[in-house]
This record gives sequence, C-alpha cells and structure tokens, in this order.
Amino acid sequence: MKTVEIQAKAFFELLKLRDQSMWEIFAQMIDGERKEIVFIEDSKPLFNYQLPETVELLKKDQELFSAEYAEKLRELN
Repeated sequence: MKTVEIQAKAFFELLKLRDQSMWEIFAQMIDGERKEIVFIEDSKPLFNYQLPETVELLKKDQELFSAEYAEKLRELN
C-alpha cells in the first residue's frame, strides 16, 4: 500500500479556493493501487484514510462519512 502525506491546512484551504470537495480529489487519485492518505499538521499525523480501489466504494465511504458527520453535529446541538 502506498502512503500519501497531505498537509491538512493547505489541502483544505485549496479545496475552498477551488470550490471542490475532498471526495472529488480522492476520486481523481483512484488508479487501482491501494493508498493510505495521511493528513499532517505541524509534522504530526492528524488522521488517515484508506482510499478504496473503486469510485463506487468511495461513494459508499462518502455516504457513511456524511451520515456520521451529521450525527456528530446533532450531538453538538
């Protein structure tokens, strides 16, 4: 499995500037090779994500993430 390190702050700022979602970027990275994406801030890993091998599996991950994120927001309110 290939490891891809991404500077978290710069990545999310770039997404805002381009008006893109991280899921669009992840879809572009799918090429059949398994990858682990590691988000880094101040030289420390913040979180990681194993990129699936197909766009269909990525869409399932996106749906799951969206549901979990919505639940977390409900818990905060």
